[in-house]
Amino acid sequence: MKKQSIIILVIVVAAVIALLYSFTGSQDQGAYTDKIQQERDSKDVFMRTSKESPFAGDSTATFKGLQYYPVDARYKVTASLTPITNKQVVLLATNDEKEQRYVQYAYADFDLGGYHNRLLILEMIDMGPFRGKLFLAFGDETSAVETYGAGRYLDLNKVQGANTITLDFNLAYNPYCAYSDKFSCPLPPTENLLKVAIRAGERQYH
Repeated sequence: MKKQSIIILVIVVAAVIALLYSFTGSQDQGAYTDKIQQERDSKDVFMRTSKESPFAGDSTATFKGLQYYPVDARYKVTASLTPITNKQVVLLATNDEKEQRYVQYAYADFDLGGYHNRLLILEMIDMGPFRGKLFLAFGDETSAVETYGAGRYLDLNKVQGANTITLDFNLAYNPYCAYSDKFSCPLPPTENLLKVAIRAGERQYH
């Protein structure tokens, strides 16, 4: 086979591979976006119909549907996880001037928006059904402007021995005190006030 023919063949094969990769990537992105949207739709149904909704039993509150940023895969990041060995109890202030107790669990480090960011992940220690669950509250440059001023939350799961953790900010949500003053919600610790704008997840409701 002539050298020129080999070069052409290599170019054609590379183009086919790139096309297939692009098609697969767009399929994956579409499935990811659909999954996030389904979760958002389900949450709207819960907020509108459940007796556990923060809008339940309040005749003055008419649920309008939660507000979100468009799904953006750039805000699904893999952070390095640094466990905290000498764990300390952390007292977080709440919106109603009380306190809630947590214990340090790990630090999550990641790069986003031109910044290196670090978030403190806490573990719930008070007795109850959520004891031992992870808790992550954060604020960012959108807080009190585009998103709830007292910060947003992310649900995380423990993975034994893991040295990374996925932070999907498309799943960031408001605490119940964003909708009603009847609820007591912990505020983010000082070290979780990010300098970057996280334009992903739930926006300000009111």
